[in-house]
Amino acid sequence: MTKYQRPARIVCVFGTRPDAVKMAPVVHALRRRSNVFNTRVVVTGQHREQLEQVLKVFNIVPDLNLNIMQHGQSLTDITVRALQGLDEDFQENGADICLAQGDTTTTFVAGLAAFYHKIRFGHVEAGLRTGNKYDPFPEEMNRMLAAPLASWHFAPTPVAQQNLLKEGVEKSSVHVTGNTSIDALKWVANSGYKVADSEIEQLLVSDRPLVLITAHRRENWGEPMRNIAVSIARLAEMFPGTSFVVALHRNPIVRDTLCPVLNNIDNVHLIEPPDYAPFVLLMKASVLILTDSGGVQEEAPTLGVPVLVLRNTTERQEGVDAGTAKLIGTNPEDIVRETVRLLTDADAHASMAHAENPYGTGVAADLIADILASSVI
Repeated sequence: MTKYQRPARIVCVFGTRPDAVKMAPVVHALRRRSNVFNTRVVVTGQHREQLEQVLKVFNIVPDLNLNIMQHGQSLTDITVRALQGLDEDFQENGADICLAQGDTTTTFVAGLAAFYHKIRFGHVEAGLRTGNKYDPFPEEMNRMLAAPLASWHFAPTPVAQQNLLKEGVEKSSVHVTGNTSIDALKWVANSGYKVADSEIEQLLVSDRPLVLITAHRRENWGEPMRNIAVSIARLAEMFPGTSFVVALHRNPIVRDTLCPVLNNIDNVHLIEPPDYAPFVLLMKASVLILTDSGGVQEEAPTLGVPVLVLRNTTERQEGVDAGTAKLIGTNPEDIVRETVRLLTDADAHASMAHAENPYGTGVAADLIADILASSVI
């Protein structure tokens, strides 16, 4: 029994697909400790279809879905609706602990709502920093604002831990756990999942080399995104025997930039956003990934796939330092040069593919659950 003379009431809040992927292992770890925790899941619905895909893969049914998503929503819209919805839920159901992960608006708002109700807040994937509050926008500020609200900071790496300590966070509240994305990735990669999408299935069974591309971040909208598209078109012409697979984002701003440049190129495959499990299998089958995604920077090294990061900054410097990822920005000349190097230089490719993943071994969720349990028993 806990110090509450009952299982501690813990609410896990998430709102986007990456949030769901990284929180799913934590939810299951907490529910395996039902004598210690009464676990509820509240989703804001900051993403909708993409979020539902992940929930299905990990067999999680939310206790509450705030369904805040609206077409054309602004950051203010997301913040206000999520805060109001969580405020009402905390008033009605209460909680002893609130958990949220990462750097989305939902994460910051969950910490703020918990603070307003004097509920202790745990921040999963804490301590990531670029040092520029506008890059990535708004994620850098979201995670910075979450820090002073947190009672537990679950840092994925020692570098993230040091970032928090430099900001004056109490050392006893910071715990290095590894990243829960590795827990999720290993679960799916070893699950024997069968792909239902015929286009993805054909790409997976093809003997052609596969280069996977994802791009969606707000700071890359406009000219940077067009540069990415132009680069892919040039590479596809240079490597006609290679399949360049672009996993499109649902945001029309992204699609309207990429599609006009890349439509009708034979070896460029523009695919709808895959469910999480098929996306893991696409990563596993790739010889190289070009991405502006933070999560992919963490996941790909576990699969032995080099990553070229289409950003000017990264809060995941550990991967760059370890040699699993390289930060190259969005200049077409840089993108083409670095991609050509990894597709033609076997030694350069091997040095990145065989580098050790600095983001953990897949036990982060159980570590987080054990740390929380020790504080309430």
